[in-house]
Amino acid sequence: MKYYLIGIKGAGMSALALLLDDLGYEVVGYDDASEHRFTEDKLVERNIKIYSEPNDALDKDTIVVFSSAIRDTHPEMVKAKELDVRIYEYHEMLGRLTKKFNTICVAGCHGKTTTTAMLSHIIDAIDGCNYLIGDGVGHANKESDRFILESCEYRRHFLEYEPEYVIITNIELDHMDYFKDIDDVISAYQEFANKASKMAIICGDNPYTHTLELNKPVYYYGIEEDNDIQARNVEYRNDGTSFDVFIEDEYYGHFDLPLFGKHMLLNALAAIGVCHYERYEAKDVSRLLKTFKGAERRFKETFIGDNVIIDDYAHHPTEVAVTIKSARQKYPDKKIIAVFKAHTFSRVRDFKDEFIRALNLADKAYVMDINYDRELPEEYPGIDAYTIINGLDNGEYIEQGMADKLLEYDNAVILFMSSKEIYLLEDEYEKALRNKLGIEDK
Repeated sequence: MKYYLIGIKGAGMSALALLLDDLGYEVVGYDDASEHRFTEDKLVERNIKIYSEPNDALDKDTIVVFSSAIRDTHPEMVKAKELDVRIYEYHEMLGRLTKKFNTICVAGCHGKTTTTAMLSHIIDAIDGCNYLIGDGVGHANKESDRFILESCEYRRHFLEYEPEYVIITNIELDHMDYFKDIDDVISAYQEFANKASKMAIICGDNPYTHTLELNKPVYYYGIEEDNDIQARNVEYRNDGTSFDVFIEDEYYGHFDLPLFGKHMLLNALAAIGVCHYERYEAKDVSRLLKTFKGAERRFKETFIGDNVIIDDYAHHPTEVAVTIKSARQKYPDKKIIAVFKAHTFSRVRDFKDEFIRALNLADKAYVMDINYDRELPEEYPGIDAYTIINGLDNGEYIEQGMADKLLEYDNAVILFMSSKEIYLLEDEYEKALRNKLGIEDK
């Protein structure tokens, strides 16, 4: 059986390609050739062919999967319909996979990628498992009946899935191009949580999660005292975070997490909760958490001279804020410089003030033009990078070709934050900094 993935370079789609390849299927794909994306290297390593022009790989014996960014008018979609082949949108294909395995679905406005990666890291080491993470990482173990899946709420796509466990890391207002208001978001999560066949494990420190009306067993996790899975004796240090975990008031174990910020602690609690109810020993979970390096494009550090360059997927105001705070926790003596590229005009329109507050946590903030793939600029007149810049205490515009602006900073943390291709500017800056310091380029 052959799968043809249209939009294969997308983070979720590339992860799906790797998983299908592991399961023994023939996988090829189609995407834009205009620029390199961070997902491509893993696809190339697997010899998964990526087409960017008309080709003969799409034939009548092919199953087509397309990403939500692909429109019906795309030439490859038109061809697929003419051939009358089976066509599934990305989330529909994942829904089919969840029915084949005992599935753990990890959802939430923030933290779902890291929590999925963390839980996959632990369970794969102990028992082996299949997993699909929204950072471009997918893996299948043919001997395992366990599937750990990052599950997105956008357009209620996660309602296609059939989970055994549901994890909800938080509920916040986002995707205002689809959801009407926070009540609409809550209703989607409520329906999703009630699909769990075994239990829901939900962050209890979030203001909206306790409003869910659930008919499934539910266990709340967090730092506050009323949680079933609770972190106590928490220490935030510049080498990580340590804490004890009590589950239903019984001591489970001590954990040392090599990650920073309360949000990472909460992600770990979600993973620990599942491990407890799956009867894993705390000592094994603790040992494996110590070796977890984080998800792709989540607080990824590069050191050049006395500067630290951090690449992070943060694209919602809450994520921007916690990323800056995490940098301050780890590097309290360095200046924090934020470089941010927003994704979607609607998000900037709806969260302008929140973005401004978050970026003002940095010592200086640079803002790039807004990235868009499912919106048109003319639909959002007056919304651009300066919608944010004009409200900043110390803000400035930056774009590709302007990396020299960042060379004035020494002994600093330069944070590049975006869900899109901000790493192009980041690469430009790294080369310029190495040249400034007389360090041979990689």
